[in-house]
Formats: sequence, C-alpha cells, structure tokens
Amino acid sequence: MAEALRITVLGGSGYAGSSTVREAASRGHRVVAVQRHAPAERVEGAEYLEADATDDGVLDAVVDADVVVAALAPRGDLAGALFPLYAHLAKRAAAEGTRLIVIGGWSGLRPAEGAPRFSEGDVDPRFADEAREMVRVLEWLPTADPELQWLFVSPAAVYGAYAPGDATGRYRIGGEVALTNEDGSPTAISGADFARAVVDLAEGDRTREHVGVAS
Repeated sequence: MAEALRITVLGGSGYAGSSTVREAASRGHRVVAVQRHAPAERVEGAEYLEADATDDGVLDAVVDADVVVAALAPRGDLAGALFPLYAHLAKRAAAEGTRLIVIGGWSGLRPAEGAPRFSEGDVDPRFADEAREMVRVLEWLPTADPELQWLFVSPAAVYGAYAPGDATGRYRIGGEVALTNEDGSPTAISGADFARAVVDLAEGDRTREHVGVAS
C-alpha cells in the first residue's frame, strides 16, 4: 500500500470529486473534501470543509496538502471564473510544493496526434462554454511556474452521473489522443474506475502532462 497522502479535493461533493474522495479514503489517505454545501452522504474517514473556493484565503489553505485534486466545473457562479481561480491555485501549489491534478473533460482530448481538440469541433451548445474554459486551463498549465507538478486528467467520452457504470477495477491510461474501443468507437469509464485512476495518479510520479482515462 502506498504511503498515506494528504489529499484535498476541491468540488468534493460533485460527481468526479465525491468518487475521488471515496476512493482515496478507502486507501487510508487523509482526505479533505471542500465544497460549498455539505453532501447528503459523507464518506467515512474523510473530513469535510464547507467553503467557497472563490473566497479569499480558501485556496491558500487547501494547498496545505501533498496533492490537490481540482474537480470544479465552470458552470453557475464559476462560469468564466474557473480559469483565474485555477491560476491562483497553481501559483500557490507551486510555492508550497503541492501536486495539482485538474479534472477536465473529454473535449480537451484530440482524435489524432496534432488534430484539433474535440472542443474545437461540433460541441453541444449547452456545454461548449464549459469545454472551452477547461481547455483554456489545459493549454495554460504548460506555461505555469516550471516548479508546478501538474496533471490534467480527461475521462472517456461516456462519463458522468448519467452513465455511472460498474466498478471493474480496470482502466487504460493514454495521452491527449482519445482512447477508443477496438472498433474505433468512443469509450466509456465508470465513476469508480475513473476515481481509481485519479488516486493511482496521485500516488504516482507522473507530472506535467495531459492524461486520458478510459475503460
């Protein structure tokens, strides 16, 4: 078993965040979940902090960890505000030596090496602004402080509360080119398996790259 880490999850009550909290706590890591409102169900072994990530001082506090998993979505009050929030978080993480794992979306991936990202194509208008804001974060990270240890993790095309799937304990890791099934069709990943991959990455030493995860 890996050495216990201090892992803070921003957006700990969201779909990706709550799954990550559950997986990390199950491995004995010291987990702090940060969200605006307490979740209906709490994960045993996790600590919950009710706070607004945009409030002064909150980000300065959450970097007191080995790893911060940033699982916020650029919607609602965070629409248009996530990039500056994550830029500040990255600056503080670099100064403190905290690893930063940003959970992004499938649309940040590419269909082939050198091809435009999916976000530049035909994106559902309901999600287009969110997709582009997350890609803005992704494309900025390589220009951030060179001391920052970061990963940007994208799930498979089919991922979310609408398709929770089953926990298989298996997943594949790729780069910024989207993984596909043998027949070339889009892949899926369950919430539990994606969280398993995120925590494995938190325990590992990969850094400064875009990672895709699929079943």
